[in-house]
Amino acid sequence: MAKMTEKEALKFWDDYRKNIHRSTDIPFNEPEGDKQKRIVKLLNNFEAFCQYYFPSYCSAPFAKFQLKFAKKVIENDTIYSVQAWSREHAKSVIGGLFLPLFLKFNKKCRNTLYVSNNEDSAIRLITPIMAQLDSNQRIINDFGIQKSSWHWQAGDFITKDGWSYLAVGAGQSPRGSRNEEVRPNLILFDDIDTDEECRNQERIDNKWRWIEQAVIPTVSIDKDKRIIFLGNIISPESTIVKASRMADDFQIINILDKTGKPSWAKNTMENINYMLSKMSYASAQKEYFNNPIVEGTVFKELKWAKVPPLSKFKFLVAYGDGSYSNRETKTNSFKSLILIGELEGIYYVITCFLEQATNDKIVQWYFDAKNYVAGKSQIYNVVECNGFQDPWYEQTWLPSLADAEKQLGSMPMIPDDRDKPDKFSRIEGNLEPLNRMGKLVFNEDEKNNPHMIRLEGQFKAVAPNMKAHADGPDATEGGWWFINNKLRVTATITVGIPKRSKYKY
Repeated sequence: MAKMTEKEALKFWDDYRKNIHRSTDIPFNEPEGDKQKRIVKLLNNFEAFCQYYFPSYCSAPFAKFQLKFAKKVIENDTIYSVQAWSREHAKSVIGGLFLPLFLKFNKKCRNTLYVSNNEDSAIRLITPIMAQLDSNQRIINDFGIQKSSWHWQAGDFITKDGWSYLAVGAGQSPRGSRNEEVRPNLILFDDIDTDEECRNQERIDNKWRWIEQAVIPTVSIDKDKRIIFLGNIISPESTIVKASRMADDFQIINILDKTGKPSWAKNTMENINYMLSKMSYASAQKEYFNNPIVEGTVFKELKWAKVPPLSKFKFLVAYGDGSYSNRETKTNSFKSLILIGELEGIYYVITCFLEQATNDKIVQWYFDAKNYVAGKSQIYNVVECNGFQDPWYEQTWLPSLADAEKQLGSMPMIPDDRDKPDKFSRIEGNLEPLNRMGKLVFNEDEKNNPHMIRLEGQFKAVAPNMKAHADGPDATEGGWWFINNKLRVTATITVGIPKRSKYKY
């Protein structure tokens, strides 16, 4: 984006100030006693403080994780906090605007550094603070004029009562950043990582050395200090990841919580699903799930081709995995059902269902797969049910299946109760050779199916130390295993009738 001219920048600033002024009307003829009581109440309630002084920002109720973070920073005069929040969770507003001003008016954190990936970014992040102090009628009405007449410029300003704010870009020297005798006692790192730098680990390592050696030591050892990192995890060894190892308080917040629901009610499932449908699996995982993926480690390319008529298959397998395994994190686990068949040594992934869903929905998927096949081939319905999932199978799966059968008809089910080896080893050992030899084929007629797109993304994300979802590839391996096991069991040997020897009776 091209830089604004000086004239354009001045107009933008003037419009920005006017909007803040208009949105912060003040009580008319409020008695001084009532005013002071209100101020005291607001200074002891972070949520109410934000809603009153910044009404244009507070269009939705706070999420629990936002208030939890704010509470810890407010109550601990010395803290090292790292917040890895996905996009759309207001980390810069809460951590970079609300908290610094709440602390200021509670007479804490007199010297604040804003640190970002470059000086322009740092100035953009600090500008809302400057604008609010300059033009927010409610702040001025309650706490007096904030703008100083001697030190008030973009990226570096001191309020009339002596609170200082400085924007610092990565690599710049913050040494000697004192406000009279006060060293920095609030350092905010916001979006310190960039995509470009994360592609070069040496650059990230150099930046981390600068953070540890030049920035963090600007605080005073024997005084209050709050060190806060805000961002999301966009590479496996980013500065946010490095900082998390030092943190007193570390939160990872994804766009969906552990139950698959929006982490912040402001973001509806409809809106989230729309955004996710417009992005590749890998991009969505990085931006919204703090899960950077290096694609193509094991499965570089998948083969897409026509699937033979379903009537040509001896049988098909609908293999589903609807539960969590105790061996893995439960966070944002996907439910999956893969419809797969084998013909002349080729394994065809005919269609799939793959998303974060309820148990009732995966039960429905079996009926959807049945309708898809439409009686053209026999289907074996298999559900993963190893020793770690027995309670889920008995207590959740079977009742859900029984409820569905009352309305939709019988659905014979075979539990896969084998004790599976390591997930990556199974997927790589059993499916990678097939894929490499062109014997694992994905239905090209389903290539635009969002579920199949997610499956392709999960295959490309498979890696030895994978933290990415692999529920789709895992179910594909389960279907492959069942087909091979079934073929071995049902193999027949044709025995001819031997000629009778003329020498025997």
